[in-house]
Amino acid sequence: METMNPAQRRIHRAALHLFADKSIGQVNVSELAKAAGVARGTVYNNLPSTEALFEEVASQLQAEMHQRIANSFDGVSDPAQRLANGIRFFIRRAHEEPDWGRFLVRFAFSNRALRNMWTAQPAEDLKLGIEQGRYRLRLDQMTTALTMTAGSTIASMTLVLEGHKTWRDAGSEVAELSLVALGVAPEDARALATAELPLLAAV
Repeated sequence: METMNPAQRRIHRAALHLFADKSIGQVNVSELAKAAGVARGTVYNNLPSTEALFEEVASQLQAEMHQRIANSFDGVSDPAQRLANGIRFFIRRAHEEPDWGRFLVRFAFSNRALRNMWTAQPAEDLKLGIEQGRYRLRLDQMTTALTMTAGSTIASMTLVLEGHKTWRDAGSEVAELSLVALGVAPEDARALATAELPLLAAV
């Protein structure tokens, strides 16, 4: 990931907050500058347009979360455990960082950069699980399985953000149900989904 200067980091944080609740066209430079605590000129000097900023924020969010989860998987070889942990990492972070969660809920499937979160490492882990016999599904079902898991994760993030479920309950339940759907034995799926979740590693 590219290193941002302090002003860019403030602008990106402010943009994440604003885009979490507004469409791209509703965010203007004055509002962005106020939310970031910088002058309008600073905003103009650091981005060509709000549309370009949105793409930058989405791309940075995807790359950062991908790297943090990859770092958190160090020493975890079981693809089923990796899947369970990955689902719960997303749901816990939505609880801890609501702006991040709302942004992802709104744009996870409509933005190309964000869609890469479901088609990169998760796809490799799913394929490995099939090859190892951990999952009972065919390789040609991978795309559907990934979509099912991603959709369930995003929906559970919504439950947490709206206060219907705790992140622990939502995370464990969707992880368990996803693993069972992929062919993991129910007892094993529950154990993996309720195991102690480590901290999400830093980049």
